[in-house]
Formats: sequence, C-alpha cells, structure tokens
Amino acid sequence: MDEARILASADVDERAKIGAGTAVWHLAQVREDAVLGVDCVIGRGAYVGPGVRIGDRVKLQNHALVYEPAVLEDGVFVGPAAVLTNDLYPRSADVGGALKRPGDWDALGVTVREGASIGARAVVVAGRTVGRYALVGAGAVVTRDVPDFALVVGSPARRIGWVGRAGEPLEDAGGGRWRCPRTGEEYHEVGAQGERRLILPNR
Repeated sequence: MDEARILASADVDERAKIGAGTAVWHLAQVREDAVLGVDCVIGRGAYVGPGVRIGDRVKLQNHALVYEPAVLEDGVFVGPAAVLTNDLYPRSADVGGALKRPGDWDALGVTVREGASIGARAVVVAGRTVGRYALVGAGAVVTRDVPDFALVVGSPARRIGWVGRAGEPLEDAGGGRWRCPRTGEEYHEVGAQGERRLILPNR
C-alpha cells in the first residue's frame, strides 16, 4: 500500500496519524491527535480539528471544516466549504468579558455514519448524527439527526425522499418498498409516521 502523500504547503501536526494512501492537499490543516484512515483525500484548504476520527476512503473537498470531536466513518463524503460544527452556544468571551479558552466549554462533535454524503456549503450543527448512506443537500442546515438513507434539504433540513447506497434517489415500488434504479437493491420503509426509516434487508 502506498505511503501517505502530504503536500509541502499542508500543515499536518506531527502528532496526527495519517493512513497509507491518504493525500493531504495544498493549505489543508490536520491538527494534533487527529486520526485519518487509508486512502482518504483531504482537499485544498480543508481543516481537521484536534482528535477528529476519520475512517477509510473519506473525502473532504476543498475548504471543508471538520471541528473536534467529530467522527466520520468509512466512505464519507464532505463537500466543498461544508462545516461540521461543535458548539451549540458559541461565544467568544464569557459573561465576565474574558476570552473563552478550551476549558471553558464542552465541544460536542458531529457523527457521520458510513457512506453518508454532506453537500457543498451544508452545515451540520453540533451533536447531530447523519445516518448511513444519507445525503445532505447542498446548503442545507442540519439541526436534527438524519436517518439512514434519508435525502434532506433546506434550512432547517427536512427529509424529501430516500437514497440508496449508490447515492441516487430511490423509486417507490409500492407497499413500503423502495428500489434503487442503478443497483436494483430493494429497501423497506418501516416505523411510525414522523419516525419513518429505511432498511436494506440482509445487510
């Protein structure tokens, strides 16, 4: 397996762990104690915060910002200029007027599950989870957890459909069944109204 490729203009802390085959491009920053898996792509100007955990084959596009303590599982895609935040109640100074330091607040990370994609300029609010193979549309603002396979758009983000593992919108096959037009995989919709979710049987 190839060694990691780190461009000279990238800023990668010596305490970060970079997996084999991973590329860190121009002006990207990877902070201390971050862990990146194998075959990842960290685009120009992207930011990976201290202690962030990134799985294998993850792509962070140009200027994506991933703040600690986020966890991105295998196969995640984060689009250009997307932001994964970590503070629900941000303030620069405390009530006494002193500049806040790391010990003055608790970072609350975003979790992005296997195969999910975050569109360009989307924002995921601190503490939210984006489910497996879900797709967050460009410019969306995610304020609630996103179910597996959900397609969400808007501000605040809302579900408008389902997507399959291939990333394409699923077609309604009737009877609570949804089919992927690319792979033919069939998914089943379950749960009460308002809490609907999708499962891929035998996986």
